[in-house]
Amino acid sequence: MTNLAATLQHVSLPPTTLHPLASRHVAVIGAGASGLVAARELRREGHRVVVFEQGDQVGGTWVYTPKIESDPLGVDPRRTVVQSSLYQSLRTNLPREVMGFRDFPFVPRKDDKERDSRRFPGHREVLMYLEDFASEFGIVELVRLETEVMFVGMVDGGKWQVRSKKRDGICLDEIYDAVVVCNGHYTEPRVADDIPGIDSWPGKQIHSHNYRTAEPFQDKVVILIGSAASAADISRELAGVAKEVHVASRSVGDGATGKRPDYDNLWLHSMIKSVHEDSSVVFKDGSAVLADVILHCTGYKYHFPFLETNGIVMVDDNCVGPLYKHVFPPALAPWLSFIGLPWKSKWIAGLLSNRLALPHKEQMMEDVEAFYSILESSGIPKRYTHNMADYQFEYDDWLAEASGSPGSEIWRKEMYNEAWKNKRVRPETYRDDWEDDHLVLQAYEDFKQILK
Repeated sequence: MTNLAATLQHVSLPPTTLHPLASRHVAVIGAGASGLVAARELRREGHRVVVFEQGDQVGGTWVYTPKIESDPLGVDPRRTVVQSSLYQSLRTNLPREVMGFRDFPFVPRKDDKERDSRRFPGHREVLMYLEDFASEFGIVELVRLETEVMFVGMVDGGKWQVRSKKRDGICLDEIYDAVVVCNGHYTEPRVADDIPGIDSWPGKQIHSHNYRTAEPFQDKVVILIGSAASAADISRELAGVAKEVHVASRSVGDGATGKRPDYDNLWLHSMIKSVHEDSSVVFKDGSAVLADVILHCTGYKYHFPFLETNGIVMVDDNCVGPLYKHVFPPALAPWLSFIGLPWKSKWIAGLLSNRLALPHKEQMMEDVEAFYSILESSGIPKRYTHNMADYQFEYDDWLAEASGSPGSEIWRKEMYNEAWKNKRVRPETYRDDWEDDHLVLQAYEDFKQILK
């Protein structure tokens, strides 16, 4: 168990409250995967739910559009904002068995020729799965499409004011008992703006949020900053059309730089040292390139422009806090929550109905402070506060226990780990070549019990 995982044991779960069960009026902001699950679990618990969705369909980040923003770097506050960050060729980097909800498996729909039956499907298949989920559980009727939330703030009596605006300009003010924030975090780009000379560099800059296809980069020399999943996919796709692709990464190890195997025009470098007015880009490994484009695959910022908590909840270097278990601000719990996983939904729903209980606010703050202390002593930057890569399933299982649900299946944990191992071994082909068929069989044995 990692030090961060150990914090999940820091505060024991309180006994179930003896207060009478209650039904609340709850606003859910966002109709992506987390918002749809939140709506289902809240309604199952007996709450009255309204889901606000700015787009014209459910699906959140999985709704693809070829449109890009007026500012390709995504930093101009006056830009026309596009919600989607998907590129046209995107396929999942986890197998569908792992991605699916426990009681609604993500199985191939081979009876429908429009569906993608691959184990690592394209983005459209994920969207259709979420649409299936929303239809199966009657969530669509709870969603107000083309409705942007303009303001969320506290009012007298511990309630929440939610001001929304329809696409036709009509505004509506309503009062809710609780607000669940599910607006995602893939719309506000984070860029590498600390590079010396970047403000006067004459080439084009773009964030991966506005990357859709490789064609605009034909015969260009492209510098790509980043090392996460999108950077790996996009760099290989660009290598098929660009003159040269140079990937700059903070995480590259000694001796790992240089031309990539199987490519004539793809190089890996250490991070950029500086850029200059003659279009040159100088890397910390001493190499230099004359480039046309810098493509930032550098992630996103948490962004809640509609939320006013009088300074109780803040975003500092991409750390949203203070949040107890990444969900509740102790001073506002359980009436305000931030969500991204199914177990969070069950936990929040049970707390709002009084079926479950939270520790005292002081205990929750002690837990948050202990977590922050471990991050600091481990040298982990604030911006990685919500990165749970090293203890994801420990966290999932804690949430499951807190909500009275079974934890993750053993096959799911093992399949997740095998997928990442396979990605390291077969970075080019892991989506179509794997060695964990025994785990797939175990998954489908479980699915038979659900689908029968």
